[in-house]
Amino acid sequence: MSLWSQAFAHPVTLGIVLATIGVVLLAAAVIGALSVTGRVQPALRRELWLRLGSWAVLLPLIIVPILLGREWTIAAVTLLGLACLREYDRATGLFRDHVLTAVVAIGILVANFASLDHWYHFFVALWPLTVAVICVASIPIDRPVGYVQRTALAIFAYMLFGAGLAHLGYMANEPGYRPLLLLLVLAVGLNDVAAFTCGKLFGRRKLLPATSPNKTVAGALGALVCTTAVVASIGHLIFAGTEMDSLPLLLLLGALVSIGGQFGDLMLSSIKRDLAIKDMGNIIPGHGGVLDRFNSLLLVAPATFHLIGYKLGWGIDQPTRLFTGGP
Repeated sequence: MSLWSQAFAHPVTLGIVLATIGVVLLAAAVIGALSVTGRVQPALRRELWLRLGSWAVLLPLIIVPILLGREWTIAAVTLLGLACLREYDRATGLFRDHVLTAVVAIGILVANFASLDHWYHFFVALWPLTVAVICVASIPIDRPVGYVQRTALAIFAYMLFGAGLAHLGYMANEPGYRPLLLLLVLAVGLNDVAAFTCGKLFGRRKLLPATSPNKTVAGALGALVCTTAVVASIGHLIFAGTEMDSLPLLLLLGALVSIGGQFGDLMLSSIKRDLAIKDMGNIIPGHGGVLDRFNSLLLVAPATFHLIGYKLGWGIDQPTRLFTGGP
């Protein structure tokens, strides 16, 4: 079977990719029309084109590894975790503790190796094991001052960028992972757009003004309704004929994506407010840093992984321990 046939074996995969391209082209047309008619201020026009240009680069970086296969997907998740860690280290000052930074980075690599090896028991055991290593790693330095702070920062980093994000890569062990993974990573983007749009149209009451001044209750509820409906509808096509293909479970999956995505964004907003910074980085024009753009996945990945895994499992009919051997 050719790579093209494998990538688009499920019709939903092609549908999601074509819909994504269509949305980008439509956005370009709308921004172009607003620019030509002069209905937006120059500063806003520049911001809109910057954001669209960034998405034009980001979307292939998101979609192509998923289409290419399991190994590419896990490699992309690994690089994403390390990129998020780098921004987090610099923003929080954790980078000054070379030992803990190295332990967290190694933990991210090992968690994703467990995904690549398709070794589930090792994968789930790594969370407590890595936390234990983090707790003792800096003790030999004999510098107890600041121990709680730096250890907590390191554990938090591994929880989010290692144990959390690695669930996204582990999903690729399921043969039919492509449409589901595309749905998850693109639905969190839709969730942001729905929250912004509903907030602008109907928002009056602020959601958490001290944490994120621009978010509204109407925006949060609108995102919950829109994202849940989209995920449940497409999920019905993806999970047809399985135990997940029931309305309550599909609605729960959609709600997890929306709520997890919003809390992931609010969590990062809390971190930035605490650190008194606007963005975690500036590598993505119009979006800030890598962590600013992909924060929604930090909670969505493990939540959806365990819901679907509880009902269907992940790659249970596929070979396990591909590199380490064993039962």
